[in-house]
Amino acid sequence: MVEGGKTTAGAGDDSISEERFLRAARQFEAIIVSQIEVKRRLGADIKNAIRVGMVVLGLIAVSILILLLSLSSQINRITSVVKDMNGNVTLINEQMGQMSASIDSMVKRVALLELIDQQTGTMDREMVNITQDIIKMQPILKDIADNVALMRDSVSSLSASISVMDTEVQLMSQDMHRMAKPARSMQKMFPFP
Repeated sequence: MVEGGKTTAGAGDDSISEERFLRAARQFEAIIVSQIEVKRRLGADIKNAIRVGMVVLGLIAVSILILLLSLSSQINRITSVVKDMNGNVTLINEQMGQMSASIDSMVKRVALLELIDQQTGTMDREMVNITQDIIKMQPILKDIADNVALMRDSVSSLSASISVMDTEVQLMSQDMHRMAKPARSMQKMFPFP
């Protein structure tokens, strides 16, 4: 340095220390810049991770929604099958009532046959009555056969309804397995303890 026209011997030391100072300042600036760059990259990575997380959560929400909609439609199908079964059971109950009435009528007519043993003196007249009763029983037996056939048809319809419900339950099981696949993939990607 020059002070009042004089050069001091420490001027060489000052220039070295200024160079060191400048070098140190540049190194400090490089460290700060690299630290800022690392923070920026870290922030970008965190943003990307959050975005990926949001997309994954959105996919999970959509798969849950699809699962719920599928279950809702399956429940509607099962409800319709159960209503159909209730209708068939009601029809069977009505036919059982008709059969019971026919059997009661048959019991009454069979009771008439027991009177034959008690009235041996009037056997010819009773034989005519028996013949007439048998003729009357034929339409009743035909009605019973028709009711049994209707009952068989109702049981067949009930069996078909149960088969349809079994098919729907199997489809629901397959749908649940298919829709649970994203959750299993999620479990593989992010295993929970």
